[in-house]
Amino acid sequence: MTPAERRALLGDDVIAHIHNVVDEAPEPTPDVIETLRRIFTQPLGAVPVEATPAADAA
Repeated sequence: MTPAERRALLGDDVIAHIHNVVDEAPEPTPDVIETLRRIFTQPLGAVPVEATPAADAA
C-alpha cells in the first residue's frame, strides 16, 4: 500500500493522531531491542543452520 493509498483510506486526522501517539511513546530499552532482533532474525526460534556445499555433503 502506498502512502497516498493509506492517506486516502485513513484520512489526515487519523494519520496525525498516529504520528502523535508514536512520538509520545518511550524509546525501547536495550533488552526489548535485543528480543525483537532475535524474533525478526530467527522466526519461530529457529536456530540458523550453516549450509553445507553439495560437494562436501557427498
